[in-house]
Amino acid sequence: MTVMKLTLRYFLNSTFSVVARCNETLALGICVSSASLSVGSAVPHVEPGVGALAVQGYTSFFHGVNGLRLLQMGLSPKDVLERLLENDPLREMRQIAIIDAHGQRAAFTGRKNLDWMGHLIQKDCIVAGNALVSSKVLEAMAEAFASSEGEWLAERLMKALEAGQKVGGDKRGACSAALIVAERKPIHESRPIINLRVDLHGEPVKELRRIFEAYKVWLQVIR
Repeated sequence: MTVMKLTLRYFLNSTFSVVARCNETLALGICVSSASLSVGSAVPHVEPGVGALAVQGYTSFFHGVNGLRLLQMGLSPKDVLERLLENDPLREMRQIAIIDAHGQRAAFTGRKNLDWMGHLIQKDCIVAGNALVSSKVLEAMAEAFASSEGEWLAERLMKALEAGQKVGGDKRGACSAALIVAERKPIHESRPIINLRVDLHGEPVKELRRIFEAYKVWLQVIR
């Protein structure tokens, strides 16, 4: 019975994320945590010089793939959202946040997402979540991102996610987390995109920070 309960939990679509752009370096990135297993394999989608999307709620991996393709074709985030959702029978179960390389932003939260649900569109970022303890999760994330202006985008994303977790995060608990950042000029050719993931852990945001700190040390060594 315990195994069955755990298995069900991993398929619950309850997630909070920050999708962002650095106005100075033009880097694009996403940081996300979820009660579902392996959130980094499905929710975040980033393409250097194109844009970043988080497709959560009832996640559609292909909305992420097609969203980046539409951005690459020159559509605005608002138009991309309309294209992705216009014929989607599960539209009201989706939650999508998009930012492009020019800083244009758009977001959608369907009415059938798990409460508390919502999104905030702020300067250079969108914070979004569903099945949260309250609206304070997004407010804390937005504040953390804004107050860290001038810092490395990857660090700002981590701080925003940590702030959301600190005030309660996902009300169903946590299982996985991920950080993806695409710099306009890669920090190192062997790692053109930062892609760090925690697929199954009791404290995924804390574990993601541990991995991120190790990654920063590694970057200093290879430079």
